[in-house]
Amino acid sequence: MTLAPAPVAVPAPAARLSPPRDRADVVVIGGGAVGLATAMALARDGGASVVVVEAEERVARHQTGNNSGVIHSGLYYKPGSYKARFCAAGRDAMYAFCREHGIAHDPCGKVVVATSEAEIPALDELARRGTANGLADLRRLSGDALREYEPHVAGVAGLHVKETGIVDYKQVASKYADLVRDAGGEVRLGTAFRGVRTDGNELVVRTTGGEVRARSLINCGGLHSDRVARTCGLDPGVRIVPFRGEYYELTPAKASLVRNLIYPVPDARFPFLGVHFTRMIGGGVEAGPNAVLAFARHGYKRTSFHPRDAAGTALYGGFWRMARKFWRTGMGEMYRSFSKGAFLRSLQRLIPELTAADIVPGGAGVRAQALTPDGALVDDFRVLRQNRMVHVLNAPSPAATASIAIGRHIAGLAAEDLGLTLRGEAPLATT
Repeated sequence: MTLAPAPVAVPAPAARLSPPRDRADVVVIGGGAVGLATAMALARDGGASVVVVEAEERVARHQTGNNSGVIHSGLYYKPGSYKARFCAAGRDAMYAFCREHGIAHDPCGKVVVATSEAEIPALDELARRGTANGLADLRRLSGDALREYEPHVAGVAGLHVKETGIVDYKQVASKYADLVRDAGGEVRLGTAFRGVRTDGNELVVRTTGGEVRARSLINCGGLHSDRVARTCGLDPGVRIVPFRGEYYELTPAKASLVRNLIYPVPDARFPFLGVHFTRMIGGGVEAGPNAVLAFARHGYKRTSFHPRDAAGTALYGGFWRMARKFWRTGMGEMYRSFSKGAFLRSLQRLIPELTAADIVPGGAGVRAQALTPDGALVDDFRVLRQNRMVHVLNAPSPAATASIAIGRHIAGLAAEDLGLTLRGEAPLATT
């Protein structure tokens, strides 16, 4: 595809050495882990000119920078799903990336704990899935063996998963951004997407920082990905419903109760893993998160409220269909959000000796959960491709872990439209 001749450049002020380009091969919307990894693959491996636009003043401001920092193993996911395939490839790539660039990380492993005999069948299913997903040396644990790994845990059985680790994804995303720039790309912070139109063979992308003419657009808008898609003229078929995950932290005196990572057996009905304990790469131990409906897409506090966001959820039929099915669970999560005692009781299922004095309020994150009109919680990655655009409409956990793999996959889809070939391994095939 041939681009029209570029307009005559206007000399920039002496202080600006490299003015923002008004043309690019690709515009990527979103400066989280997935968007930046996609831009990195295009710029470094495809030789494409790339502009990333991020509305916030720094990268990884939302989902990427507010998760628990776990490098997931791939234990939970349905074999053959995008989650399973991207996690396996992305986990190994993440460890290699951290080693290459000197980013602090720890492949510390974790235990998944069955707290009653009733959870044993679900634990068996996790072991089956983990084996099918290529995890090596999964170790089934008795109650006594479980306490060899985590002496303060109460459980009747468990699994030890050695491939799980911890990292600071803000540092990872920052390095992605550096590598995009090193490859000649731009990362424009404080620049919001406003719209797009077609002009011949080009897409004219409107932003708060001006227009960029591009051959392709990639939507990695996370919490706003459905709105970006609609603005681009696409019916995404889903609505983003935000769920806030709230954390407590163990006091320094009690941090030794957790050696590494301790997870419960999750409820298979939900794409959430339940409250768990995570040792953080910078020190300390997080406990959580819960999963409570948020009334703002950036709703990090219980009092956060955004009229458009709240109305968008309340007026969506898919939300009410989901709510009718899971209202008891939702009310329980809401109660746990406001009751430290209820949150503590959830944690005591794993470590009974914890007391209210041992935990203090921590941070929170907001998950962009895609919901279909029939009320189903979308549990896998969802990517739509149309009109020289690629829209990432659901990028759930393990998106940060898998960001290098899924970023390369998305880059591969855009590269096909651009007539480019990515160097290195081929992206995962589209199903």
